[in-house]
Amino acid sequence: MKKKLITVLTTVTMLSAILSACGGNKNEAAPSTSPSPSPSESSSPSPSDTPSSPAAVERFDVSLRHIQVGELQRFRKAILDEVVKKSEAEVPGAKFEMDAIEDSFNRWTKLPAEMAAGNPPKIFDLFGGPAEGQKYARANKLLDLTPILDELGIKDKFTDYSTFVVDGKVYGLPIGAGSEGWFYNSDILKANNIEVPKTLDELEAAFETLKGKGITPIAMGSQAAWVPFMLINTLISRYAGPDIQAGVADGSRKMTEPEVVAAFAKYGEWVKKGYFTKGELGIDYTGQTNEFIAGKAGFLFDGTWRISTFNEDGTGKALHGKVGYFAMPAVSGGKGDQTAVNYNQNNGYGFSSDVNDNEKAAIKAFIKNLYSEEYQARGFKEDGVLPSMKVDPAKLTSDNPIMSEVLASNAAAGTVFPHFDSLVPGPVNGEFEKQIQNLIAGKASPEKAADEIQKVMDSELAALK
Repeated sequence: MKKKLITVLTTVTMLSAILSACGGNKNEAAPSTSPSPSPSESSSPSPSDTPSSPAAVERFDVSLRHIQVGELQRFRKAILDEVVKKSEAEVPGAKFEMDAIEDSFNRWTKLPAEMAAGNPPKIFDLFGGPAEGQKYARANKLLDLTPILDELGIKDKFTDYSTFVVDGKVYGLPIGAGSEGWFYNSDILKANNIEVPKTLDELEAAFETLKGKGITPIAMGSQAAWVPFMLINTLISRYAGPDIQAGVADGSRKMTEPEVVAAFAKYGEWVKKGYFTKGELGIDYTGQTNEFIAGKAGFLFDGTWRISTFNEDGTGKALHGKVGYFAMPAVSGGKGDQTAVNYNQNNGYGFSSDVNDNEKAAIKAFIKNLYSEEYQARGFKEDGVLPSMKVDPAKLTSDNPIMSEVLASNAAAGTVFPHFDSLVPGPVNGEFEKQIQNLIAGKASPEKAADEIQKVMDSELAALK
């Protein structure tokens, strides 16, 4: 039976009952019932009876690495700041030292170097899967969170943290979930008599119309390869079927299959036809978003976390009420379920295994405060982040029209598929990103790109035998 993704609301409720409210313990001293001594019975207090000032609490620092950098991330950063403030108030002496770093640099350069040297931050942004979360856990670099989750009573509140699990123990927690699809500028489409595309042919016809009018069809910044990777990941699933990622990861499928090569060829065709931003390899993710915000491109392929950008108080408020969303259309002749959508919850927080009792207490407070129904609901409403925990459906309402289209898109999906980087080892992901940029630069053919990725995958699979 296909895994039916009804809506975000059913996604977070179909696995268990609604999240129950959990009250905190308050210890209050009971009033004394013994009579007060009369003045004649009182005597001068001895030195040992004299009230003393509370003992000073010595400050200790807890390093916290996050990727909420820049204006595009300000809603998530605001939530993080609140959580830190609450946690500091609950743990005497605790002071969280915030360290903001760009996502890709943290993920592929900074954190791996710190792990190798044995000095990662105490709390840090972490991706699950064999390339990162599970790899660090097997190397004993991550704190086993299982006892903490049991103590807090939230172990069963998550919808899926499987990419952070090793040997039944939990080593990281996803902060939210997201789908990926097409955002579009409704004013641009309307001005050029373009209907919202329902097929790949209609989508490509829209690209051609915009290009003919001197408008960039697709805003794209490929300086960091994970950005175009999102689109290629979905194209591959449309051509080769939604089970291709898992198949390549376990060796039952190959990147060199004709359908995978066809997906690479389609992307290469769009590059050659000039559908993407000119000079995309020199443009970063923020630049890509800014181009779309400025009304210079008709379409943007991105994650649903981008929704908040187009709110009335978002950085893209100029497009408020002028942006729509739809999933990748079906590919004629494509394998498998053509309604499938990308759905991931692999990004979250990990914690160093090298912590003392004070630091562990601060970590426990951080987890208790951040991974709560309150902030899951706020992340959904304020930042367009789909929940990674089971939340009361009544708290997941939204009057945002883009979110409504996302929910409708997900409701129409017969199944879901993940992103390759959540399933494959780091060297495979690195080769994939390298070949994406080679394809864009005209340095690799679709066949060559697929072949080089498969070679690294074969090598990694052989090493596991």
